[in-house]
Parts: sequence; structure tokens; C-alpha cells
Amino acid sequence: MEVVILPTAEDCGRVVADVIAAAVTAGPDGNRPTLGLATGSSPVLAYRELIRRHREEGLSFAGVRGFLLDEYVGLPAGHPESYRSVIRRELTATLDIADSDVHGPDGAHPDPLVAAREYELRLLENGPVAVQVLGIGANGHIGFNEPGSSLTSVTRVKTLTEQTRRDNARFFERPEDVPRHVITQGLGTIGRAQHLLLTASGARKAAAVAAAVEGPLTASCPASVLQWHPHATVVIDEAAAARLERADYYRYTLQHKLPHQPY
Repeated sequence: MEVVILPTAEDCGRVVADVIAAAVTAGPDGNRPTLGLATGSSPVLAYRELIRRHREEGLSFAGVRGFLLDEYVGLPAGHPESYRSVIRRELTATLDIADSDVHGPDGAHPDPLVAAREYELRLLENGPVAVQVLGIGANGHIGFNEPGSSLTSVTRVKTLTEQTRRDNARFFERPEDVPRHVITQGLGTIGRAQHLLLTASGARKAAAVAAAVEGPLTASCPASVLQWHPHATVVIDEAAAARLERADYYRYTLQHKLPHQPY
């Protein structure tokens, strides 16, 4: 795992955007990559930087396919807080990526268990994901894989913890409006991506980041599954790095990277 510690959240957003842009431009137009897209506050600054590069520098996403990490169960199609709506509002509507090329679990399906299996099959058919963007919850979750999730789990229906529902209540009119269930890619599903790219900022995420990066590999901290992956990058600001014991080592290795060494 490579840990990149930067001064500010804005710096993190630029580095995450660098990684995504490199993946998008790596191949010919006829072989554009599949990206794994996360919602939530963590990747927003990176998405804004990608939009800026598209508008001002001509970075094209034509032909790129996007797959969402998760979706609430029970929200009607088009609900403003469904993650398909959120990713469109925060990123894809401003890029040259077709709506038909952005996929997510069907949270409005009459049988969420069937919807989860169908989404897992779609990911298998369209993979591998070149870069999977990830945030991290204060309890160490990635996607909606709450503590206790199997490290080899696949896409499935999960019940949200009350902490996660409280964290997400700010997006809804009333706390009781936050759905109790989601369809989420599993930790095993996420791990099939070629490059896992986790970003976090702020002191509130420091304990979870430390557990994921330096703690044991354990289902009690789902994000620790990144330790298992052959190509995982964690991009964090100084506040999120505050509880890392080896922070100085990570800063040293970043300073002495080879000029063209990828993240």
C-alpha cells in the first residue's frame, strides 16, 4: 500500500484526479477504461478538478464506463439522494460521458437480492475496473461494507448501522428518511479492481485511516482489506494522517519517488 500525505484536502483532490486522468488517457479511444465511482464527501474535490480539466484542458471521458459502489434500497428512480442522481449531479453530467455508460445497483428493484446478484454479474462482464475510487467511513467502512463484513464478500444487500445513518442524515429532510438498507459491492468485488484509490481528509477520519493502513487485517475495519491488494493507494491530508505511527516514513518515500513512478 502506498500512503500519500499532502498538506490539504485540495492537494489530495488534485492527486486523485491525476490518477484518474492517467487511467482515462492511457489507452486508445476504442479501449477506454472502466472506472469505479464513489459518492460521499471524500472524492468531491477530485471530481471538481476532473470537471475543471475537462472544461479547460480538454480531458475527454468519451467511451469511459462508470460503475457505482452502492445504492440505497427503496428510493425511487430519480430521487435526488439516490447515488445515481448524486454522481450525475457531482460529476458525470458535466463530462462527455453518456448516461447509458454509468451503471449502479437498482435500488428500486422489487427484489433487492435479485438486483444485487444482477449487478455483481454486470461487474464481472464489464470488468476489470481500472481504478476504483474509495472513501472511508469513520467506522472503517468502504462502500457500505460495515464492520463485520466478510473480506471476500460480493455485491449484496446490507443493513446500515445507526452511526452510518446518522452520518448520512444531513442529506435528507429528516433522519428517519435515511433508508435502512443498501446494495453494495462487496469487499471481494472491490478487490477485483486493478487499482484501489482511497482518499480521506479531516481529523474525523484519522482513527479509521490508521486502523486501515497500520492496524491488523480484520473484518472489524473493512478498509483494512486494502492491505491485501497488490496496487492500493491512500491519499490523505495531514489531519487524516494525524494518528499514523509511520507518517514520517510515508512523507519520506513520497519526497523520494522516482520522477515517473506512478502512485
